[in-house]
This record gives sequence, structure tokens and C-alpha cells, in this order.
Amino acid sequence: MDGFYKNIGAKIKKIREKTGLSQEALAIKLRISRVAISQIETGSRKISAQEIVKLAKTFNIPTDVLLDVKKDIEIVFEKAMKETGKKQEIRISVPQRNLQKFKEILIYILEQVGSKPNVGETVLYKLLYFIDFNFYEKYEEQLIGATYIKNHHGPTPKEFIKVVAEMEGKELVKVKENYFQYPQTKYLPLRKSDLTQFKAHEKEMIDDVLNNLSNMNASEISEYSHNDVPWKTTEDGEVIEYESVFYRTLPYSVRNYSEDDI
Repeated sequence: MDGFYKNIGAKIKKIREKTGLSQEALAIKLRISRVAISQIETGSRKISAQEIVKLAKTFNIPTDVLLDVKKDIEIVFEKAMKETGKKQEIRISVPQRNLQKFKEILIYILEQVGSKPNVGETVLYKLLYFIDFNFYEKYEEQLIGATYIKNHHGPTPKEFIKVVAEMEGKELVKVKENYFQYPQTKYLPLRKSDLTQFKAHEKEMIDDVLNNLSNMNASEISEYSHNDVPWKTTEDGEVIEYESVFYRTLPYSVRNYSEDDI
């Protein structure tokens, strides 16, 4: 069962019960069946963006508040930490095709903005995140398809350290320095990116993210990422679900839903 839909469903059920609505009454307001409400609340049925908007109006709360399940998740997480003492390690297996795409996009990013004084490891993490999640929202397919974990500073690509270790000394170089008074890890390319690896719409998305976000420093881009729905609907230390991009609010959404079936 998808963790994102399960968490959203649990919050919908909690709000419904607090407002005194039965599943049947809520179903009538949304013009769907009672069975569909039950499935939404258990997370076994995907909920559309249009249904999220209707639910928010029914409960008289903003959509971003409805989608922010952070408080409920933190309670569960803290309890689990006390019981187990540690979180399970997330095992990552990167297909060769995705690995090569990861490398080429990283080299391209470093070519374009790696020399900017503000672009260290933390900024790189966020640029990769927005490239991946913006692309998935707009085209409903993965670009890099990296696995992003929610941590204190924002989304972190789980594969980054291993990929960079494989590239270091041959395709890029790691540089330790200070940005103002703060320590910073930078990466500089040792080769040119292979642009034949990118389709036109892939390169367009990468360039768009770099143009819009690469001038932010680590604190600014981390704070910016914290207001994106995928981040807000994920438990600390857990994988950020790609499906959550379809519930984004402005200014993060990159898709014109008025032209799509929702």
C-alpha cells in the first residue's frame, strides 16, 4: 500500500470524524460512492487533485493544510523510534540506465552552475530534487528517478554519495572550502556532459530549474523545498513519494491542470 495515500487517507478520516460527517455524508458532498470514501481513507484508492480541492472546501481548510500530514506522522515516527531504537536502512538499487543519466545530469549541472560560489553540495541536492520532481509532475515519467529522503535540510538524493564516489577523480573533483563563515563541499566537472543523452524536453526542464533556483544559497533553497507538498507530506527520514507532486500548490506546480483531466 502506498505510504503517501495511506497517510493522506488517515488524515481525511480523522478530520471527517472530528467534523461529525459519516462516510455516506462525505461521499454525497464529493459526488462519489461511500465505498470510494472508505478506500481513500485506507489508502487503497488514489485521490485526485480535484477531490483534494473538494475535500478542502468541505472541511473549510486550505489544501496545503489538508495535505500536510507532518504532525500525525511525527507522532507515529517518535513512537517507532522508541520501540526500535533505530530506523531500518533503506536499500537502494540503481539501474545502469538511471545511473548514467544521473552522471550526465550532474556533470551538466556542474558545467552550468557549479562554479557559482553559492552552489555547494546542499544546493546540488535540491536542484536534483526539483529537476526530478518537476519532470515527473509535468510528464508523468522519471528523469533520473533518484530516491529522495526527507531530512532536516531538505530532500537528499540517497544515491548521490555512491555515484559521486564512482565519478571522483575521473569525471569530477571534490573541493572543500568556506562559503562566508560556513564549510562547503563543492564539485567541479573534469569533462563535458554528453548532450546526446538528453531529449529536448529533458534539457529544457533542467535549464528551467537551474535558471530559477541556482542563485539561492543553501539556506534559501532548503527553506524553499520545505514548503513543497512532497516534503510536507513525508515523515522525517522517509522516502519522498513521486506521486505526491500531483497535489502541489502554487508556486511549485509546473503543470497546467486546467488543460488536463484531474
